Amino acid sequence: SYELKWAGERDAEAYKKKMAEERRDSLAFRNAEGKQLRDLEAEMDADEQHREHESYELKWAGERDAEAYKKKMAEERRDSFAFRNAEGKQQRDLQAEMEADEQHLEHESYELKWAGERDAEAYKKKMAEERRDSFAF
Repeated sequence: SYELKWAGERDAEAYKKKMAEERRDSLAFRNAEGKQLRDLEAEMDADEQHREHESYELKWAGERDAEAYKKKMAEERRDSFAFRNAEGKQQRDLQAEMEADEQHLEHESYELKWAGERDAEAYKKKMAEERRDSFAF
């Protein structure tokens, strides 16, 4: 009977050891599985952050490109305005020069006309004087 009791106690002790070992194995497995899941989740989070960062980099590069394009267009527009302004000034200067030449020619024409009128008037006076002189003799 003691033999049976001791055998039962040994069996119970062996069963307890077996259950403790299975429990340790189960905890170790669940711990390893949990670590594996956390590592996978951390890797997925890192990948997501990397993709998000790349997306922002692309967005910022696009914004920089757009800003550079706007600056280039503004500079080209200023250059165009400057060119058109210079061209307009050149045309206005040419027009003013042509008008001044025209005015100068017109003035010379009037000067010649007035000189001719004075000469004609002087000639008429001279003729009238010669006529009077011829009547006086």
